[in-house]
Amino acid sequence: MTPYESLCSLAREIALLGSTASVLGWDQETFMPPGALNYRAQQLSSLSAKAHALATGRRFASLLEKAEAQTDSLTPTQMANLREWRYERDRAARIPTALVAEESDVTTHAKHAWAEARKRSDYSLFAGHFAKIVQIARRKATLWGFKDEPFDALLLGYERGATTRAIAELFGKLKPKLVSIAKQATERSRSIHAGILRGNYPIAKQQQLNQEIAESIGFDFQSGRIDTTTHPFCTTLGPNDVRLTTRYDQADFTSSLFGVLHEAGHGLYEQGLPNPDFGLPSGTAVSLGIHESQSRLWENHVGRSEVFWEKWLPRAAQLFPNLRKIELADFLQAIHRSEFSFIRVEADEATYDMHILLRFELERSLLNGSLEIDSVPTAWNKAFTELFGKNPPNDANGCLQDIHWSMGGLGYFATYTLGNLNAAQLFQAAQKDKSVTSGIKAANYQPLLQWLRKRVHAKGSTLLPAELITEATGNPLDPAPYLAHLRNRFTR
Repeated sequence: MTPYESLCSLAREIALLGSTASVLGWDQETFMPPGALNYRAQQLSSLSAKAHALATGRRFASLLEKAEAQTDSLTPTQMANLREWRYERDRAARIPTALVAEESDVTTHAKHAWAEARKRSDYSLFAGHFAKIVQIARRKATLWGFKDEPFDALLLGYERGATTRAIAELFGKLKPKLVSIAKQATERSRSIHAGILRGNYPIAKQQQLNQEIAESIGFDFQSGRIDTTTHPFCTTLGPNDVRLTTRYDQADFTSSLFGVLHEAGHGLYEQGLPNPDFGLPSGTAVSLGIHESQSRLWENHVGRSEVFWEKWLPRAAQLFPNLRKIELADFLQAIHRSEFSFIRVEADEATYDMHILLRFELERSLLNGSLEIDSVPTAWNKAFTELFGKNPPNDANGCLQDIHWSMGGLGYFATYTLGNLNAAQLFQAAQKDKSVTSGIKAANYQPLLQWLRKRVHAKGSTLLPAELITEATGNPLDPAPYLAHLRNRFTR
């Protein structure tokens, strides 16, 4: 084999280890008995260490150098793979294998501790684990190096090309506009009956509707499934194995449904990546900001639209009799009702990004050492009160609400708002295609999916995130489409 072909083979071997770890991680969040935790931690730690050792070892480095010296016969996609391998290898090589194993072990136990702490609404049960996670994050940032502050190093792991300073400037400009929109939206919603959709929604029928809707937008159940967990997520266990999860509220079917639409957006992206390139950069999603754009596009721009519910409300009413008395206009008002929520994943569009602004600043403070671990609940509640005008009643509704910190996901949250901006810009650009527009009018979303397949999914990581958005839409990232979307939906 050529050096490039040998690199592909080694990359696929590394991906095999990573996807095997993903199976164990998915099982941990869904079906694993509590008593299996300690051995599961050992399993995951061992797999992550082996994958890291292969990715940073001499063989990988030697093959990469040889392939970089023989580029004359390579295609643009293969050249992009070399570029990404070089970046990933140089970054990974700065982290000792022992630290990778340690982080895997720490986060495996931390996820269990977080779940218990959230159940009891007691941050102290998680604080010790979180201290280890933050300490590891600081060590990794130091090893990677950074220009301005430690957060830069973590952010780059999720969003290539992004800087903390640029995100802070963007969020600083967005904040007053988002706060204004949120204020108008919540004031307008005061006259909307909060409980109009409350009723009896058996879980089995919710599951049936969720599957029908996910299938209708293109999610392939021959290569995926939906299960139940504490915190909804999507994970890829192999090139034909994409798992969605959601949680259920028997009094409100929209909670699980919008969760499924969100995770199905992630799943459609994963299912749309070039299947033969699984394990290669060209078969891997480019960034979390782009990934989140897919979930937010399908959840909000499609799933909360009038035309979508013109089609699906009658079907929902067949399954849930209490919906039969609700008119479409009233239903739309209810799902667009805006209020300041304590929980990010339950927040409406108009207030959602304020949750992200809060976390972004807290994480920066944690990384630079200006916020102590034990002070997180107090700092959270203070920042939340300043932004939302009310104080979280307990830790479960405050700093313990998300699983991501227990997973070591520091540096992650800014990509949610980037995803919202990307989603609006992509959706606006897609509608310049007549087949997409006519399809949307008929609640046929296959043309939209195919547009995304061609311009986003098929690209894998061959383009950097900013390049992908510019190429797909014709313009660099611009907040205007997103702000226009929010104003049209919530203030007019």
